[in-house]
Amino acid sequence: MEPVTLTTEMLVVLGLLGFTVFLFVSEIVRVDLAAILIMVVLGGLSYLPGLGTLADVTHLFDGFASNAVVSIIAVMIIGAGLDKTGLMSKVAAVILKYGGSTEGRIIPIISGSVGVISSFMQNVGAAALYLPVVSRISSRTDIPLSRLLMPMGFCAILGGTMTMVGSSPMILLNDLLATANEGLPEGQKMQPFGLFSVTPIGLALVTTGIFYFIIFGRWVLPGASTKKDATSATSMRDYLKRLYGLQADIFEVEVPEGNLLVGQQMGDLMDAHHVYIIGSFYKGQRWVSPLVQTEITTPCRLAIMGQRGVIQELADDFGLTIHPALDVFAEEFAPTKSGVAEIVIPPDSRAIGKPARELQLRKNHGLSMLAIHRGEDTLSHVETEDHPASRIGREPFRAGDTLVVHIQWDQLTRIAKERDYVVVTSDYPQEELRPQKVGWALLFFAIAIYLILFTEVRLSLCLLTGATGMILTRVIDIDEAYNAVGWNTVFLLASLIPLGQAVQNTGTAEWMAQLILTVLDGWPIWSLQAGVAILATVLTLIMSNVGATVLLVPLAISIAIAAGGDPAVFAMTVAISTSNSFLIPTHQVNALIMGPAGYKVIDFVRTGGIMTVLFLVVSLLMMNLVF
Repeated sequence: MEPVTLTTEMLVVLGLLGFTVFLFVSEIVRVDLAAILIMVVLGGLSYLPGLGTLADVTHLFDGFASNAVVSIIAVMIIGAGLDKTGLMSKVAAVILKYGGSTEGRIIPIISGSVGVISSFMQNVGAAALYLPVVSRISSRTDIPLSRLLMPMGFCAILGGTMTMVGSSPMILLNDLLATANEGLPEGQKMQPFGLFSVTPIGLALVTTGIFYFIIFGRWVLPGASTKKDATSATSMRDYLKRLYGLQADIFEVEVPEGNLLVGQQMGDLMDAHHVYIIGSFYKGQRWVSPLVQTEITTPCRLAIMGQRGVIQELADDFGLTIHPALDVFAEEFAPTKSGVAEIVIPPDSRAIGKPARELQLRKNHGLSMLAIHRGEDTLSHVETEDHPASRIGREPFRAGDTLVVHIQWDQLTRIAKERDYVVVTSDYPQEELRPQKVGWALLFFAIAIYLILFTEVRLSLCLLTGATGMILTRVIDIDEAYNAVGWNTVFLLASLIPLGQAVQNTGTAEWMAQLILTVLDGWPIWSLQAGVAILATVLTLIMSNVGATVLLVPLAISIAIAAGGDPAVFAMTVAISTSNSFLIPTHQVNALIMGPAGYKVIDFVRTGGIMTVLFLVVSLLMMNLVF
């Protein structure tokens, strides 16, 4: 290996690397702004005498059109399209069904499943698809998003080591081996790795990641003193109780076969017992805001809103069972899908003078009336010290009435477009799901996956094909697609690409490799392999994992041959170790989850530091056991 001399350009690049790490760790400015600043400084320095090859300024912004960045944009759109059909909510419901509502059970299911998916598609794609799923699970369990996204993201990265198509370095490895074989004698030529050659190593790494978060998660994962959704829900409950005297808690009640309530109308039950029936489940079918004329047929389940004491009394009187948590109604009444809203009757509304039952608000708008606030009075089913119980369904509306309702958010979005009602509530997901488009969404998702796995088409083009198909078939419109892209993530990654290229093109990476390998000269083979793994880990934090792989695989093979080791194993060490990217948010997956979870760089340093050490130990041990 020819010695590499330290040059002025290398010193500048090393200085920029140190400055980048300082900005990331100190967070004087946001990390995406820090990345943009570094790109601008790098471009400006390239105009100085003697630094002309620091960066090619004519291609300084090529990172925005890079395969990785365009792939991230496309997969965000695909994820948003699948989410728009409600499919991701169903996936979240399945996970909650088997995982309950505790970190110890949810994290293994999320992390294990995303790891398997990541083994067959780019890990950032798997992470982006799971982002809306984890968000919904967080809102429905009151587990802070910051406690769930890092395990998911880390295991998505780890899952890329399970097959030879799970990450770019693994895909590149066999090509690099073939190139290296051209310069080797016949007896030393290396055999290509099969698709599942690395599966035992990847499985061990994913399992290690899962157990790491299960055992040490309570200490290493960033906590959250408050949680937006949970805080909003609590505030709404307090608000309703203070202003209207209402309890907004929902209970799932089972009505056994042959119960005394058989044949009674739901409206009569609500009027007689001062409760609100907002959902019913019978023979596998669910109804949200069932009609008040609907007769109760057993066995069934009812979703009832009201005071626990009142509902408990109702259950005792009629032999009903109150479930400890929502089960069959968990999806319908999740905070991300429905909630309590306020609607005002304007002076020119056609609803004036007509009661809710005549307007058939349950049938036409899917809303359950909880109260009518009129002047200083509140009319509701619930009897309070200040207000007697009222049959609000039969009360004619007046101009200025505030209707307090429980409603699905997509229905509220539709009502907001009508002139007869003014929606006062604004803090809700103002989007309309399109379950009728699920077929198109799945079709184009499958097309994208097929192109990735079974063709040589560029990854970004495969994913853009799926994203474009979803837009053309109106699974998601073009404005929604733009809004689905996390532009902070795009700018963070695209702005760092020129720095990674400068590290490689100026010879800085090769100089660093030479320095470390010189220190390890004469050490045992296992220590040389460990040195290669550490070097690959360091370089992948400051440049692309592809660049680190291309640079280090030939060096690792040369070291192995000179030391009498297995060159294929040393090459595999590089390809696997370039996935060891947990310390700072420069990896695409880390950058993706940083914004939604509100992570700081120090969170990655703390949590990822231990994961980095575990990765090195487990991967090196498994490689020597397997190969």
